[in-house]
Amino acid sequence: MVDHGVDAIAAAVVDTDGSDRRDPLGVASEGVLARVRAGTDELTGALRRVAEHVLSDPEGAARATIVELAERSGTSPATVTRFCRAMGFDGYADLRLGIAAETGRARSAGWTVDIGREIQPGDPLERVLGQIMAADTRAMHDTAALLDLAEVERAAVAIAGADRVTIFGAGGSALVGEEMQVSLHRIGVAAWAWNDVHEGLASAALLRPGDVALGISHTGQTRETIETLAEAGSRGATTVALTGFPRSPLAELADVVLLTASQATTFRPDALSARHPQLVVLDLLYVAVAQRTHARAHAAFQRTAQAVDGHKAARAALP
Repeated sequence: MVDHGVDAIAAAVVDTDGSDRRDPLGVASEGVLARVRAGTDELTGALRRVAEHVLSDPEGAARATIVELAERSGTSPATVTRFCRAMGFDGYADLRLGIAAETGRARSAGWTVDIGREIQPGDPLERVLGQIMAADTRAMHDTAALLDLAEVERAAVAIAGADRVTIFGAGGSALVGEEMQVSLHRIGVAAWAWNDVHEGLASAALLRPGDVALGISHTGQTRETIETLAEAGSRGATTVALTGFPRSPLAELADVVLLTASQATTFRPDALSARHPQLVVLDLLYVAVAQRTHARAHAAFQRTAQAVDGHKAARAALP
């Protein structure tokens, strides 16, 4: 039996101006699907089937009874209840209303357009652009919902007071780390980014209490990044992990964990689709550091801008 009353609740939450975005039962309604997506890889068997079905058809899950969801996922009502508790909900009603509120907001913002649709080789670029924009928009929204601002604050305070900041990452994560290193360097923070495990380990071994090490890995399972962050932690440095998985090995060993979400599409698996959310989180962290070192950061930014002004003028004068 389908309960159409869920639509009314979802609409009410979409129109709410409350700062905590809660549905009528007091359930936090933002980031429900992001929470399920982040936890799916850690589930097995029947619990994983429930998660995959919810993610494949969230609007259908919001409309279904617990019996209907169990039948559609090939499980049992008891399994659905265990899944809800594994995701941090008191029961199915809380999960269902949270999903309804979130999908209602997504519909009103246009985020549902083409999300989850496979991109075909013959698709026109207009449709591909819409798919990528929809997926990235949703990933940003999910990241904002997942991100613990208190953890960002802790990381910013640590970096602002650090003598040395080292950043570790491999592959695409190394590119993100280099972007952060450049940003911090422009405001006078002594920061280094490493993508070679030997250089990274050597740098980590020289860290001391008061220094900061940032490890970047979407899966949180990149061995080189885990090793370098562990070495940094053993030397007393404050360790920060930027990852999409809160119970990954990288997250487990870090003092501070910054979470991101992603929306995979054809030709853009999770590791690639996580790039923009990672940059947004690091940009937030960079600005937070600049705020806490305002006088120093402002002076450094002016000096570094002046240092390259001559080259900009020279380029402009070229025929």
